[in-house]
Amino acid sequence: MTDAQSDATDPDLFLASASPRRAELLERMGVRFRTVAQSVDEQIEPDETPEVFVIRLALEKARAGLSARPAGAGAPVLGADTAVVIDDEVLGKPADRDQALAMLDRLAGRSHRVLTGVALLDEDREVTRLSLSMVTLRELASAEKNAYWESGEPADKAGAYAIQGRGGVFIEQLEGSYSGVMGLPMFETHDLLAEFGIDYQSRWPAGQ
Repeated sequence: MTDAQSDATDPDLFLASASPRRAELLERMGVRFRTVAQSVDEQIEPDETPEVFVIRLALEKARAGLSARPAGAGAPVLGADTAVVIDDEVLGKPADRDQALAMLDRLAGRSHRVLTGVALLDEDREVTRLSLSMVTLRELASAEKNAYWESGEPADKAGAYAIQGRGGVFIEQLEGSYSGVMGLPMFETHDLLAEFGIDYQSRWPAGQ
């Protein structure tokens, strides 16, 4: 359990995600939270746009988290979903080495979109935001793609790369939100917290 979570006897929110990256970003912000991650079906529906897909999943995760929130808890629930999109196709997590290398081949030397939907809700209201970033990967040599797969990092990452990890060396250009590509856009998250009247910044320590 992280410090942000262990101190959260009266949390600002509940996080409906088991992602360590989303937890890390909330900690950077200074948000107090507890985790209430629940599994949801993450399959894209027929004729569903990537934008609608990430918002729907963010809401479904947050709603599932709301149902798992401890009895008597009043803090809202935050859900998020991130998608790597190229040629209007959502790239999920690779099933194996061959699929990971195929994803990297497809992304290399091109620009693609990274969409993150964020939802904050309680019993009375649901509010969402969408973050859009454009990411360009440089051309990748076969040897480095293989070495990257062997590092283990791509196996559980959408699009088979992690901007905050070793995959950062592949990023030639980023237009948009670094934290959004990681999985939780801090700007949009702050906007949602402000709309719910959550003043986490008042606890920021002076001189740091």
